[in-house]
Amino acid sequence: MKYRFLRFPEGKLKAFTMSYDDGCRGDLRLSDTLTKFGLKCTFNLNTKVNQSLSTEEIKEHFLSKGHEIAVHGAEHNAPGALRPIDGIRDVLECRLELEKQFGIIIRGMAYPDTGITCFSNNAQYAVIKKYLEDLDIAYSRTLGNDNNSFMLPEDWHAWMPSAHHNNPHLMEYIDEFLNIDAKKLYTAGRYPRLLYIWGHSFEFERENNWELLDEICEKISGKEDIWYATNIEIYNYVNAYNSLVFSADGTIVYNPTLVKLWFDIDHREYTINPGETLVIENK
Repeated sequence: MKYRFLRFPEGKLKAFTMSYDDGCRGDLRLSDTLTKFGLKCTFNLNTKVNQSLSTEEIKEHFLSKGHEIAVHGAEHNAPGALRPIDGIRDVLECRLELEKQFGIIIRGMAYPDTGITCFSNNAQYAVIKKYLEDLDIAYSRTLGNDNNSFMLPEDWHAWMPSAHHNNPHLMEYIDEFLNIDAKKLYTAGRYPRLLYIWGHSFEFERENNWELLDEICEKISGKEDIWYATNIEIYNYVNAYNSLVFSADGTIVYNPTLVKLWFDIDHREYTINPGETLVIENK
């Protein structure tokens, strides 16, 4: 049997994304720095608290630069501490207001506060995931388990990032990520890799370490084998790839999506256009 693995746009093995919370004033500096280095970020916004950025600033510094905005709860409440009806209201009100404010479809989210790391008031992750799916929230970032596995999420509603920007091992993780060479990976280990950094821009202000952001950006940016994307771009691409239709013997593949896709079969790269049917060489 042949191994088949997703490849990101242009056949790249690796992807990099960032996620920052709360809509802080420091997000403007953060966004400008990331944009300068060609990096992409998802900014998770509240609508009833922590409203320190104007609509015009968000449009200018985030949306016009290719960054994403996502739900972070109207009142920044942890769904793990809420009754389902209250959790539903907090997410839905935030999404409705952001979509009305910016005139775009918003399907991403990061859990506010303690998120789904602890539960009370009869809250359960299975219930939270179900109502997020019902509210058409495609993914939600969680936290609490920094690691260097660089794996795509198995559960998009419990998307674990790689590390917070203050993690003392972050630079080691970045070096390890950069040193992954697709040509040197054994066949069964040629799965795609993702490095995902998160945080709050006010932490750079509080700890007076904006130079850390510059160091991270300089280290990770400008690499030909990395796709720099927002959270929703990664979600959309992976789900398009998972929509490919294969014949029973795996020799014919049809792309029913509107997305050009790349994949690797036993060290051979394939590209398939929207609506195309492709015959896989049997070698």
